[in-house]
Amino acid sequence: MNRNKLVLGLLASLSSGLCMAQMGAADTPEEIDPIDPGEEPVVHLNPDDPTYDVWKKVRDDIQEGRDPGPINVQRFEGHVPWVGIPTFFHLPVALTTKDLEVGKVEVAIMGAELIGDMRARSWGPQEMRNPHRSEVYHNWGSMTMPELDSGVTALQELTVVDYGDAPIEPMSIERTIPLVREYVRDIASVEIEPGKRTIPIIIGGGHALMYPDAAGLTDVYGKKNLSIIHFDAHADQAPVGFGHFVTHGNPVRQLVEGGFIEGNDVIQVGLRGPNSTDLSGVEWNRTNNLRYYMMAEVEVRGWQAVMEDILKDVRDVGKPLFVSFDVDVIDPAFIPGTSTPEPGGMYMREALPLMRRLCAENQVVGVEIVELRPDSDPGYTTMLNAKAILRQCLNGLAMRKKGLTEPGYMHPHMVDDGQ
Repeated sequence: MNRNKLVLGLLASLSSGLCMAQMGAADTPEEIDPIDPGEEPVVHLNPDDPTYDVWKKVRDDIQEGRDPGPINVQRFEGHVPWVGIPTFFHLPVALTTKDLEVGKVEVAIMGAELIGDMRARSWGPQEMRNPHRSEVYHNWGSMTMPELDSGVTALQELTVVDYGDAPIEPMSIERTIPLVREYVRDIASVEIEPGKRTIPIIIGGGHALMYPDAAGLTDVYGKKNLSIIHFDAHADQAPVGFGHFVTHGNPVRQLVEGGFIEGNDVIQVGLRGPNSTDLSGVEWNRTNNLRYYMMAEVEVRGWQAVMEDILKDVRDVGKPLFVSFDVDVIDPAFIPGTSTPEPGGMYMREALPLMRRLCAENQVVGVEIVELRPDSDPGYTTMLNAKAILRQCLNGLAMRKKGLTEPGYMHPHMVDDGQ
């Protein structure tokens, strides 16, 4: 076999321990040996190409000339959101896990995309950083005002940074997945005080990210020791993917069947539209003991009753919680900029308090907000609402830090202003 050619099989397609986990191999990211081209369909790559690995090469001088810790790249202490260098909420940046450790960073927001998952780059992470003329109150960094519902100013209570983006192999989802998993694992491994670790928040493109994001968290918290609340119009347990191991349509199935997550630790919210009811779809959910809440149930029972059941399910599982938020769970009237919009979804008025309560009332160890496609939304509604979801996530995490964890807590002035 010519070992100067890296050959990736479509069935053994992940160039790391991601697919090897199902084969009994180690989970640590490392390139697998080439397989025999005669055994499976193959994709040939040219390692002699000088750009072969340039996409994932970290600068050698990344720490040179500076002490470790978050870096504030803004010139002014406070300014309008559209002035300055775009970062998430005008936050400082961190480039290494040492920066996170020294800065005792509680939340690290990072971008990630998987080109090749039946779509090109979505620009979701970059657009989440970029302010817009309508966001006068939303992107002020240190000058951010408190949220009315909680009375908490999250970015003043929490130490939060922009951790940049995971590397993207420009043409291969299989080669990108191991690096995303590694970045998530590295963030979640940082212990800022005994029993408290940095929380990664991943802003991304295709929902195939759910696989490396959740796998990276299980690397830290242990396999089958993670619960997932999965917001989505689609169940994401397709049995097919054009021969690829991970796609945006099957991460739930791969996580459960790969032994990363117990089926009864997955809670799905917002399912609707074209979803198979046989063994390839909802019946698979039942067989594997997943819990799920369809929009049809909301129509019959009402949102408040369903929301309380969702929160009870999360509490009953009691494991470290990963929030996987596919924005197509929201009705496209509010978030049209997504790859697979499906009418009849959740309203923003339903999503925001649920996200806040999940993050305030549970041990959240990771969050992803995915399937952003801002170029499909000329009105910018998508980004405005996606940032509101992220803001309520941070709001809930800040409430938990302050001990405001009672179910459904709201600032007293919001429910009784004395009049």
